[in-house]
Amino acid sequence: MAELKKLQLHSKHVELGAKMASFAGFEMPLRYSSEIEEHKAVRSGVGIFDVSHMGEFLVVGENALDLVQTLTTNDASKLKPGKAQYSCLTNERGGIIDDLIVYQLAENKYMLVVNAGNIEKDWKWINERKSERVNITNLSSGISLLAVQGSKSIEVLQNLTEIDLKSIPFYHFVEGTFAGKEDVIISATGYTGSGGFELYIKNGDAEDLWDAIMDAGRRYEIKPCGLASRNTLRLEMGYCLHGSDIGEDVTPLEAGLGWVTKFTKEFIGKEALIKQKEEGVSKKLYGLILNERGIPRDGYKVLNANREEIGIVTSGSLSPMLNQGIALAYIKKEEIEEGKKIIVNAGRREWEGRLVKPPFIYKIRFKYSK
Repeated sequence: MAELKKLQLHSKHVELGAKMASFAGFEMPLRYSSEIEEHKAVRSGVGIFDVSHMGEFLVVGENALDLVQTLTTNDASKLKPGKAQYSCLTNERGGIIDDLIVYQLAENKYMLVVNAGNIEKDWKWINERKSERVNITNLSSGISLLAVQGSKSIEVLQNLTEIDLKSIPFYHFVEGTFAGKEDVIISATGYTGSGGFELYIKNGDAEDLWDAIMDAGRRYEIKPCGLASRNTLRLEMGYCLHGSDIGEDVTPLEAGLGWVTKFTKEFIGKEALIKQKEEGVSKKLYGLILNERGIPRDGYKVLNANREEIGIVTSGSLSPMLNQGIALAYIKKEEIEEGKKIIVNAGRREWEGRLVKPPFIYKIRFKYSK
C-alpha cells in the first residue's frame, strides 16, 4: 500500500488537534471540532480549509488555447487574463474524466486545477494529446491551496493585502502581494456556496500565510475546517463530487453540467454529446430531501409512490442548516418532478421524501463564468 502524501501544513493540522484521514492518496484533516460546527461557521462567518491536495497544471505556448479548447467542454476562448471558468475533461464517449477550473494567467498561459485523485490520470491524458508549441508543467507538488470561505472572508483577508478584494468578481482572480508574500493568486472561487477566496501559494509560504490568516480572523471567530464540512457544504449547494456524483460513465448532460458544455467549438466527446442531446438523456442528477429523520447514503435506491425503482443515490448527508437528510441521485428523466413524493430504500429501512432541485438552501446569487 502506497504511503500517504502529507500536506505542507501537516504538522500544523496535527497541532490543532485535527482528526486526520486518508483521501485521494493524501493524509487530510477530516475535522478539527465537529463538521456541524465547522459547517455553520462557514455559513454564518468564516472558515479556512487546507485543500493543497488539488492538482495544478501549467499550460503555456502558442497552441495553449487550442489544447485547452480540445480537452475541455467549456469555451476557453471567452477567458481573458484574470478570469477563470468551471469546465469538464471528457473522453470520446462524453464521459467526465474530471471536473476542473481553467485559469487564464496571461496570453497563451493557462492553469488547470484538477481533483487530487485524478492528478496522474489527467496528466497522462493531457500529455498524450499535447500538440506542438505547447509546454505543460505539473506544479502540484510545489503549490499549497488555502480556501477561506464565508460571508466574513473579505473582512479577514482585506487586512492582509492592499488589493481591493471587493472588486474581484466571482470566478475572477488577481496575482499580487498577500501578507507580505509575493506572487499569490487570490481567486474569488470556492466550493461552499458561501462566498470567499482561494489562495494559491508557494509551499514555503504556506505556514506563514496560514498563521497570518488565523491571526487576522481571530476577531471574526475563524475556524479551521476539514473535509467533512467541505462535503456537507458542497452537498447543500448540489455541487458534484467526482468519483461520487460524476465520473467517466456519466456525461455533463446527465450531471446537469450542460451549462459548461459548449457545442460552438470542437472538443473531445462532442459528437457523442450531440447525439445524446438529440436523443435525450435517460437519467439526470437531481436532488432529494427526506421528510423524516434519516440519512440517505450512496447506493440507496430511490422508489416512486408505486414502489418502482426510479433512481440511485450518489451522495447524501444530514444538512446541518436544514437538519434534514439530503442527497443527490440519478433519477429517470420521466420521473423527475419538483416536489414529487419518493421513497429512499436502504434495504431494511426506508424513508419518505420528495424530489427537490438543488441548491437545498438559499445561496448568494453569484454569476458563474460561462
